[in-house]
Amino acid sequence: MYKYYIYLSVILTVIIFIPLYRVLVGPKIYDRILGAGAIATKTMVLILVIGLVFNRLDMFIDITIAYAILNFIGIIAITKYLDTRGVKRK
Repeated sequence: MYKYYIYLSVILTVIIFIPLYRVLVGPKIYDRILGAGAIATKTMVLILVIGLVFNRLDMFIDITIAYAILNFIGIIAITKYLDTRGVKRK
């Protein structure tokens, strides 16, 4: 059963590199933000699979929830910054 989790982890790691291309080469900043969000989502799944491997899913769920909250706050902060960057203040 552990071989299945290891194979799944390797496949998820390879899949993470697909949006990484969009983050590095993205033509617009919005494409890069979207790619970063996709990487974070796949990373959360990878953390949960690692929790299954170590048989401590309860601890890794807490880590994943904290990572999700930080990702959400980070995305909101970046979009707020980009929104106010173009506005001229009087």
